[in-house]
Amino acid sequence: MTRVLAAALLLSVALAASAQLRAVPPEAKRATLWHLEGRLVQLDGAQVLLSPGAKIRDARNRLVRPGAIPPGSAVRFLLDKRGNVHRVWLLSPQEAADTTPAK
Repeated sequence: MTRVLAAALLLSVALAASAQLRAVPPEAKRATLWHLEGRLVQLDGAQVLLSPGAKIRDARNRLVRPGAIPPGSAVRFLLDKRGNVHRVWLLSPQEAADTTPAK
């Protein structure tokens, strides 16, 4: 009985973890992103730098290195105080189809 209860608890935790949505801030702007070299990226045609602590997350919310970004990726992003790209979320096809503008 204890094993069945433990298995049910483990399954419910796993299902809850997989059902969590990632939190992309509503103020994050949309763009198309290309990694050029090193910290240099292109957002909708403008070349900008990634901040030293930039975090890039894929559609499954895993951290991605800049060189692994597929060229021309649809993203939402936030800038730091210096105008460098600080946070990037690569959009899934469903998120990319959502045309709700950022606030």
